[in-house]
Amino acid sequence: MQNSNKKHNLAVCMIASGSKGNSIFISDGLTSILIDAGLSGIEIERRMKDQNLNPKNLDAVVVSHEHTDHIKSVGVLSRRFNLPVYINRKTHKAASRQLGKIDDIRYFECGFTFMLSTLTLHPFSISHDAEDPAGFTIKNQQGKIGIVTDTGMATAMVKENLKQCSVLILEANHDLSMLINGPYPWPLKQRIKSKAGHLSNEESKTLLQELYSKQLSHVILSHLSDTNNNPTKAISVVGQAIYDPSAIKLSVVTQDKSSDLIFVK
Repeated sequence: MQNSNKKHNLAVCMIASGSKGNSIFISDGLTSILIDAGLSGIEIERRMKDQNLNPKNLDAVVVSHEHTDHIKSVGVLSRRFNLPVYINRKTHKAASRQLGKIDDIRYFECGFTFMLSTLTLHPFSISHDAEDPAGFTIKNQQGKIGIVTDTGMATAMVKENLKQCSVLILEANHDLSMLINGPYPWPLKQRIKSKAGHLSNEESKTLLQELYSKQLSHVILSHLSDTNNNPTKAISVVGQAIYDPSAIKLSVVTQDKSSDLIFVK
């Protein structure tokens, strides 16, 4: 990672987020990982290079769940750069055909912390329609990043794990009225707004209100629906949870381009 500083602050780059593909780059300047790889390998490499990030410097890919928009190029990148893949057993079983042959599989269990070189990762269970989906916290001595991008409800476990984060990556998938009145078939609408679906703007706002802390400096809204939401609506609703906009930055990541590199303060 070329943009790191000497203190080894955590940094995050949202490579992409949305129903067409998800990937998050996280590094402390010593260890660099991807959380999910749901775009093509070529596109992930291109977007990383646009941010002066070298894919050859990656140390691992970590998988949250088996949906295609999260694992499309996990196997490709693992083979291309000789990367270990961290995944839980149920997710690996569900994703094995799409992942293909991977030489170095390393299993984790939700609820059990593990070290990935200089980074401490804690996977925790979330409520989504997958075999064993995981949210994550990633931390070092400089800060803590919390990630929940696919969940239908903010459980007590989610809230507990996301306490005291410096950066939060939260799902704000849909505006409920846009979803209900939109073009999706009714079974899909029911799935999205179910407890195993995706968080709405209002639900993300409520979650953020409970997670507000003096450590929090940046909130990144993710997995916005192109059909049932837009950045203006998401910012307007979720932003109501931020009492001091001068202390906490609120941003939105979209499907079509990566974010800038964000350093944890």
